[in-house]
Amino acid sequence: MKTLLAWLLWLWISLVIVGAFFYAPIAEHFRVPGSSRIVFFHVPMSWASFLGFIAAAVWSGMYLARRNPRHDRKAAVAIQLGLLFGVLATVTGAMWARIEWGAWWNWDPRQTSMLVSLLFYAAYLALRQSIDEPERRARLAAAYALLGLVVTPFLFWIVPRITFSLHPDPVVNSSGKVEMAARIQHVLYASGLGHVALFFWIHNLQSRLQAVTERKSYLQE
Repeated sequence: MKTLLAWLLWLWISLVIVGAFFYAPIAEHFRVPGSSRIVFFHVPMSWASFLGFIAAAVWSGMYLARRNPRHDRKAAVAIQLGLLFGVLATVTGAMWARIEWGAWWNWDPRQTSMLVSLLFYAAYLALRQSIDEPERRARLAAAYALLGLVVTPFLFWIVPRITFSLHPDPVVNSSGKVEMAARIQHVLYASGLGHVALFFWIHNLQSRLQAVTERKSYLQE
């Protein structure tokens, strides 16, 4: 069953890629119209990054409530994946900025807020590496991840909306409307769903792998 779901996921993502290049129309208002196709990957990667950081906070809260090491492991893996998707979103965003704005990095509010968010969660990993005692490490890491419930929405959603930005309007803009062609919406939302499923698939694999690694390490001691 798991193998079938994995194949269905990869089929879904393959269809998204095909849809991005052959089904969705080109957004003509960009300086280089074809660059609009990056949105089908850049935006869902950003969504998956946000999902990872919020999920980590949820699992961290569960750890503090139940002291189950499994929840601490899941939180740590969620942040690792959140960082991975965040870096990919930053790279694809820089590629688009180079095409449309003439520079890889412009210190645009969205670029800057994503960078700060990545640094914040990189510090989480550094915190985990600096503490040897497992229970204390898990407890402090959980508290730090819970702080992300305040930091992450502020950086992802509020900062870019309270300052001037060169960045195109988000999916739902200040007017509260989705202003994009229907076929673009179809591919974008399908890609978003695919990236969310990809996040949980990789998360499950990585969590299981880390559980096996920790068990082997414990037995060796």
